[in-house]
Amino acid sequence: MSETGRAGALSRWEDEGGALPCGPQEALAADCEKWDIPPLSDAEIIQLRIRVIALENMVLGLLSRASADQLAAIEDMADLISPRADAKPHPLTLHAATQMEHFVERARRLYEPPSADQSAAR
Repeated sequence: MSETGRAGALSRWEDEGGALPCGPQEALAADCEKWDIPPLSDAEIIQLRIRVIALENMVLGLLSRASADQLAAIEDMADLISPRADAKPHPLTLHAATQMEHFVERARRLYEPPSADQSAAR
């Protein structure tokens, strides 16, 4: 990823961390109070949780086959989204960076190439 692309991605991430209920793009969401969006029902919240769990497992499965360079890139991005020294840490951003690091650790544990002994036993 180019340095310009990385800076843009980080900028968007930081904006979303402090987003208002209508989202980070206030100009586009200026009329959000006028939208007739009902609150989520308990069933909808449960479905969202299920989908997030499914997505986490799909991402973990994909990361378990990622190259060392790809996993290192995710770790680098987690370091980059951590707050700058002059910025107030946002708890959600800190938690997201930690979750990214945990995903990489889990992916590495999930896919360990078989040792010579294991291959011979098959």
